[in-house]
Amino acid sequence: MLKQQPATAPIRVLVVDDSSFMRNAITRHIQRDARFRVIDTATNGREAIAKAEQHKPDVITMDVEMPEMNGIDALKQIIAKSSIPVIMVSSQTEAGAKTTIQALQLGAMDFIPKAGGFEQLHEKLHAVVGATRARSRPQVAPPPVTAPRRALPMRVRVSKPNLVVIGSSTGGPRALCQVLEALPKNFPAPIVIAQHMPPQFTAAMAKWLSDVCAIKVVEASDDMTLQPGVAYVGPGGMQFRVVNGKAKIAAAQGESLYKPSVDVLADSAAGSGSANVLAIMLTGMGNDGSKGFAKLKDGGAYVMAQDQATSSVWGMPRAVAESGCADEILPVGEIGKRIKAVFGLA
Repeated sequence: MLKQQPATAPIRVLVVDDSSFMRNAITRHIQRDARFRVIDTATNGREAIAKAEQHKPDVITMDVEMPEMNGIDALKQIIAKSSIPVIMVSSQTEAGAKTTIQALQLGAMDFIPKAGGFEQLHEKLHAVVGATRARSRPQVAPPPVTAPRRALPMRVRVSKPNLVVIGSSTGGPRALCQVLEALPKNFPAPIVIAQHMPPQFTAAMAKWLSDVCAIKVVEASDDMTLQPGVAYVGPGGMQFRVVNGKAKIAAAQGESLYKPSVDVLADSAAGSGSANVLAIMLTGMGNDGSKGFAKLKDGGAYVMAQDQATSSVWGMPRAVAESGCADEILPVGEIGKRIKAVFGLA
């Protein structure tokens, strides 16, 4: 059933894809929700750049592989000229995943796989447009939260955590890179990461992060022993848990809409001893992880959340902040430094 026409003007979308079938399919899907209106389509990157400048849409869906000019080259030019958010549309292959991770590095806000039936497309479109509009408005006082907004001395009981838990979603790959790049090769604890992504893409992200960071980054596999100085990314489409110092990977059993889920990972870490956990929530839409982080905090974990100004979408970190369980709310560029300080590496 179609949603009732909203009182506010619909979000204006430019759809870019060289396939007429895909252009029509994406357009039909988007316009099932009355909050959105497809104002035009383009068949390649050159058309996309021209129509973005002509129509100034609120958001663009961009195919990756196209003739004349591909989605990566078009993305670079659109980002250089405007603040229009771009969501990539990618084939769910190894090559497609690698290119999509490159697009996220360059500044694409998020992506959807072509084979996924456009799952969460409306939610993603709405989130990235809302976040872009919020950043363009005059700065006002942030919403009140019960947590402190700057670094405080670490509690003695978590001065030496033995596990770091990180949650992220929209905008997560770039945020993760900023955080992990700051850490040294000899980092003294394992890091476990739940980043909302479908299969294939988490492996490509882990490889990219490992290539650019001093610490090793891998996609976690079942029964893998967690080692200090290694960051483990939960595989897309599966649930990732920590049990007795090992990664446990299992098919989702309806625990969460998200696979991997931050709540599922955090809940498992809480069961392993919250008092020795440093938990960090990075950019992302929704509130996945807020319950798990609250459980960690109740058990003695120290919690950090990314601030609104540096988040692509301040959904997940906001939920943590407003729950009152964030000990610190920091710009993403300060989080890596703060982690080092916690471990006495600064």
